[in-house]
Amino acid sequence: MLPDLDFLDELADASARETMPRFRVNIGIDNKIAGDFDPVTEADRAAERAIRDLIGQRFPEHGIIGEEYGVDRADSEFVWVIDPVDGTRAFISGLPTWGTLIGLYRNGLAVMGLVDQPFTGERFMAGPDGAFSRFRGGERQKIATRQSVRLDTAIMMTTSPWLYKDKDFEILRDLESSVKLSRYGCDCYAFAMLAAGHVDICIEAGLQVYDIAGLIAPIEQAGGIVTNWDGGRPEQGGNIIACGSRELHVEALERINRKR
Repeated sequence: MLPDLDFLDELADASARETMPRFRVNIGIDNKIAGDFDPVTEADRAAERAIRDLIGQRFPEHGIIGEEYGVDRADSEFVWVIDPVDGTRAFISGLPTWGTLIGLYRNGLAVMGLVDQPFTGERFMAGPDGAFSRFRGGERQKIATRQSVRLDTAIMMTTSPWLYKDKDFEILRDLESSVKLSRYGCDCYAFAMLAAGHVDICIEAGLQVYDIAGLIAPIEQAGGIVTNWDGGRPEQGGNIIACGSRELHVEALERINRKR
């Protein structure tokens, strides 16, 4: 059974009860990668536990993939994909551009998604009936991506150019040179701004499944498109590009493929 949007609100609220008391306070930070820096905090872990518990109570037959606690029943018809704190570096820096990402896949395809930024009170979600935003618990409002934007008038965002390696970095710089404005940072928040019609292109390299799962439905249901750099489905992550319109997506992919 497909849940309703009210259940996404419940999941976001459960996560926020764990993340917000730990935001902008001195908490311990662990590093998940030796020789590099991939931070994780108790906010990540506690939020994912809260989300998993609620899903398990309401939909025990559903599978779960989470960044912090791994895979459970991934062969189920419905699988939840959780990133409890997308943008942990922003979180530990006190920047309100992190978010909780929750996606629901049905037979491998994204059918629902949530981006929640509890500090600013912004929540973006989508299901089969459309894409919506809420501000501080208010009424849901329909959102839509910006249309009729050419590549040379587009606003583009990526988290950091230093996440791109070798040829991918050259592709990013070339695409960046073709747009009107490019900005860095914001992690999942940038994709939410695309769904809401403020940003036109979001591009990233090397995303994991939990980095993208919660973003697909809000963008697609708002009128945008999100794929990998080959134009294929984005559900499993990789190099990802999201655009506000199909026409802009065609332009951007042509530019990417010209440099590959």
